[in-house]
Amino acid sequence: MATFKQLYLRKVFILVSIILLVSVILVLGVSSATWNKVSSDHYSLQFYDFEIVNEFPHDSTAFTQGLLYAGNDTLFESTGLYRQSSVRKVAIRTGKVEILHKMADSYFGEGLTLLGERLFQVTWLTKIGFIYDRKNLQKLEQFTHEMEDGWGLATDGKTLYGSDGTSTLYQIDPQTLKVTTKNVIKFNGQNVRYLNELEYINGEIWANVWQTDCIARISPNNGTILGWILLPSLREGLLAAGYNGIDVLNGIAWDSGNNRILLPENSGQSFMRSSCIQLRNTITVETLRSFAWREN
Repeated sequence: MATFKQLYLRKVFILVSIILLVSVILVLGVSSATWNKVSSDHYSLQFYDFEIVNEFPHDSTAFTQGLLYAGNDTLFESTGLYRQSSVRKVAIRTGKVEILHKMADSYFGEGLTLLGERLFQVTWLTKIGFIYDRKNLQKLEQFTHEMEDGWGLATDGKTLYGSDGTSTLYQIDPQTLKVTTKNVIKFNGQNVRYLNELEYINGEIWANVWQTDCIARISPNNGTILGWILLPSLREGLLAAGYNGIDVLNGIAWDSGNNRILLPENSGQSFMRSSCIQLRNTITVETLRSFAWREN
């Protein structure tokens, strides 16, 4: 397994090239029929593709690390990079940053989630997190968590779910910030390493897998993989359109009212909205293995 030093070097290599990249957010609209099928057959592994249907503007300098939908066409976003990290409130349709809280230069912003009136954020290569007031992004307090690192956060409205770049999915008490449950996520007998940003969607945890074009759909009850969202053709389409140097998918935001998922691609200047459709049955475990996880 890669050491944190190796992960650091890999991530730094990516960050150096960010100024050449474009940032894309993909929105996956999921039909009610699809969700009914998922709800009635959680233990039948599902594979899904996507279809792009729209684009929205976005700050091309924002290195998105965490994303969540807050209603009324509004996003809360956590951005990374040392000396550039921030928490911000963003209007989806215009891309305008309505409120911005700049973090101290020594912190690299990561996962973000909203529980009640409080935004919880974790930071990279530390066990330090912050809590903000959703109304004005005023920092309310600093906390220490028990994960190995801070990568992703999500909530079901009661419990926080966290990731630290390993194959472990954590459940965290939002009052004490103590870990209450840990599940090691496996697929086909192998650990799914580098779980990154998270979102809680219709009773499931959706997790970006770092440096892949995949999202794992995970049962929060026992860590079982329920399915995959496969996005390699997104990268291929962007490259074909002239967007060179595409980085990794990171950040998932669920708009339950409109059945859409926002997925930022850390590489450029627009948001995209898509529909999620069931993938054809020609995808095999061997094909998935080629881009769903890394062995080292």
